[in-house]
Amino acid sequence: MFLLYEYDIFWSFLIISSAIPILAFLISGVLAPIRKGPEKLSSYESGIEPMGDAWLQFRIRYYMFALVFVVFDVETVFLYPWAMSFDILGVSVFIEALIFVLILIVGSVYAWRKGALEWS
Repeated sequence: MFLLYEYDIFWSFLIISSAIPILAFLISGVLAPIRKGPEKLSSYESGIEPMGDAWLQFRIRYYMFALVFVVFDVETVFLYPWAMSFDILGVSVFIEALIFVLILIVGSVYAWRKGALEWS
């Protein structure tokens, strides 16, 4: 039988974790002072008067490098629980993790050959 009272902790956590950011935005919107002026409308650059145009395009290499970093960072997050329970899970999970790592190695070699890992 499906019992809803087993999920009381989940629902209370979900409601509280949703209410805290909403209340923070509402309170800051009510209490924040609203002042308009030239200083408020100018861009801030560490206390120095901004020079030139604020629009600056970044090269796509920065984004590619960040994307490759995120992929391998997520790989670490997925492999850590597997490594902690390696002795319990058995050989089949080892083969699955090996396939996962091999797919990531193939992706790494592909990114390396395409030049996504070169900073220059």
